[in-house]
Amino acid sequence: MTADDAAKWMLGQLDADGCIYQDDVVDYLVKGGAEELLRENADGNLVLGRPLLDAFKKVSATTVVWVRAGFYWRWRVAEDEDGRDAIG
Repeated sequence: MTADDAAKWMLGQLDADGCIYQDDVVDYLVKGGAEELLRENADGNLVLGRPLLDAFKKVSATTVVWVRAGFYWRWRVAEDEDGRDAIG
């Protein structure tokens, strides 16, 4: 699986559910044998690697925001400020 494939899958999950949690993406990639798209963070947790994050941003830069408090992405709404991160 390529980063582009995974990014398209993530968009499909957003279409179906309205949001997608980082943990669900990590689980999907591990089960699919695509650990090369992941990296280990400073706390020892698996998170999305830069190539996948870049591919996902390329297909969703203006339509999706990251909710840091919950570790998930959701569709952008009118109340969201400019930028990739949702505030509040």
